Amino acid sequence: MSETRPLVTLGEVLAVLRAERPGPLDRGQPMRLSIAGSESNVAIGVQRLGVPVTFFGRTGDDQLGALARTTLRGEGVCARWRVDPARPTGLMLTEHRMGDVRRVRYYRRDSAGSAITPDDLDEAVIADAGLVHVTGITAALSASARDTVRAAVRCARRHRVPVSLDLNYRAGLCPPAQFRSYMEPLLTQVDLVFASLDEARLVLHDAHKATPAELAHEVRCSGPAEVVLTDGSNGAWADDGTGGYFQPACPVTAVDPVGAGDAFAAGYLASWLRQAPIEERLSAAARVAAFCVATFGDWEGLPATGELPLLDLGHGSVAR
Repeated sequence: MSETRPLVTLGEVLAVLRAERPGPLDRGQPMRLSIAGSESNVAIGVQRLGVPVTFFGRTGDDQLGALARTTLRGEGVCARWRVDPARPTGLMLTEHRMGDVRRVRYYRRDSAGSAITPDDLDEAVIADAGLVHVTGITAALSASARDTVRAAVRCARRHRVPVSLDLNYRAGLCPPAQFRSYMEPLLTQVDLVFASLDEARLVLHDAHKATPAELAHEVRCSGPAEVVLTDGSNGAWADDGTGGYFQPACPVTAVDPVGAGDAFAAGYLASWLRQAPIEERLSAAARVAAFCVATFGDWEGLPATGELPLLDLGHGSVAR
């Protein structure tokens, strides 16, 4: 069997302070320090599933940046960092306000990660990739980050490397009309798109009239060969031009929904790079997402390949 070619991705890695119990942050809460970022979550997830990953990014020359660099290195990701002495590593605070309600606040203005430029990329690494993965988050971070996403996509196209795009809209980064202006040109240049139903409706100007399957088909008609739409516990829909597919969510006890979309993408992309059929890609994606929501943290609970059968055990089982 030929060796699986690597995934290449890029973006901002944030330090995260996450409340360990429900309640308001302004009354004081014990916090746990970790990292997060859509592309780094995907990178860790794909790497844990046995597919090599290279990540391009910037951190500050500070302790939070050192945490990001050490974490990705410890996970086996080949991270190509630019350490920026003039800017800090970004920070995210996650408040577990009550029950299953969380609030997130970002401190990323003028961060090192948002200052990524096309010069931080390596064309030879992209040319050797099996797939390049980008997101709408990085495209909306700053003008230089947006240029870097576009440069990565152009480089991949020059070398006939497929590209995946996760729309990943964040209202705090830009308004809907501006986001559409960033995404619409990219949709014509990528091969695979991930989006939630709401994100698909946003880029299509859809007024909640189309069904999920119709939305997937409409997004595919805008350029990409393959589209996968997700709707949390309601499942996922895919369209690759040969027909429509539906994948139900795996039944698990959810404890933390943060990072589920990145986990889903990681499972899908690892299977895609192994050239699995679309039904297997969707099943793998759903299983990896189930691990994520059944554990705390953006990426900490992502499974290794050998752990996936744990989902088949009954409730309360003990694997011995």
